[in-house]
Amino acid sequence: MSAQDGAPESLPFHEDERAAQRLAGQSPGRAAIRPFMPDQHRVFFTGLPYIFAAALDERGWPIGTALTGEPGFIRSPDSTTLRIEALPRDGDPALPGLVENADVGLVGLDFTNRRRNRANGTLTTVDGGLTVNVSQSFGNCAQYIQTRTPLPRLRSGNRIEVLGGLDEAAQILVGASDTFFVASRSRAGVTGGGLDMSHRGGRPGFVGVSADRMTIPDFRGNRFYNTLGNLLGDPRAGLLFIDFNSGDLLQLQGRVTIDWNPDDPAAGVERSWSVTIERAWRQRSALPYSWAFGAYAPTTLATKVP
Repeated sequence: MSAQDGAPESLPFHEDERAAQRLAGQSPGRAAIRPFMPDQHRVFFTGLPYIFAAALDERGWPIGTALTGEPGFIRSPDSTTLRIEALPRDGDPALPGLVENADVGLVGLDFTNRRRNRANGTLTTVDGGLTVNVSQSFGNCAQYIQTRTPLPRLRSGNRIEVLGGLDEAAQILVGASDTFFVASRSRAGVTGGGLDMSHRGGRPGFVGVSADRMTIPDFRGNRFYNTLGNLLGDPRAGLLFIDFNSGDLLQLQGRVTIDWNPDDPAAGVERSWSVTIERAWRQRSALPYSWAFGAYAPTTLATKVP
């Protein structure tokens, strides 16, 4: 995606995003996707104690992870640079993909007020942290974001478990979740593509799970189709679930199929997509917080569990 620096016009979507928009029978209109971060986004990122990131693993699959620190661990020295003073843990499947010149996708989400902004780009420096050259920056609305307040807690362990699939504990977490994140990538050769990290939310139980297969309703959103456009071109996805009680992370990878016309859509569901899980990891106490639940988003309450 490209535009004149500082220009107000929208950046063009890549061809698979446009194809997804056509399949959905919708048009996004003008999308404020910029090649730089507005000042309000820069200030927003610097106040966060966590950020969610997408990287590519050693096989070229997208993988999602979380980075944490005291507020201020993210800095923005200029409108196209984010400096993150953190790396994933040793053993995190995202860590090998965080190298210089690699693509990265970021989403900052303040669970206390539902503010959400995304930034995608490339890594220019990887040392004790990450320096990101931002090529795409855009805000997202507050739909389907449940409010929560992070409360500091001591990490109880540093274990990363490699799972053979979705074990019973993983299925219980997925089935009870009202929030997760999706890492996706554009297919090779697409102009203006890259990595992306996005948020999904709904009522507990909105993600259907059976053995190693998950089904996710796609609710009415911003009509950009960044995630589904990427998955239309490259069906490999990385999913990130959070246990808000323990701070555990569940990192998943699988292949996606999209149903653009579900037979019996529930309220607000416009299409659905399914993921067959191929790889899974559990990080114990990865986030140094317990979370006090606040409220469901009004858009979440307007949906039904399929």
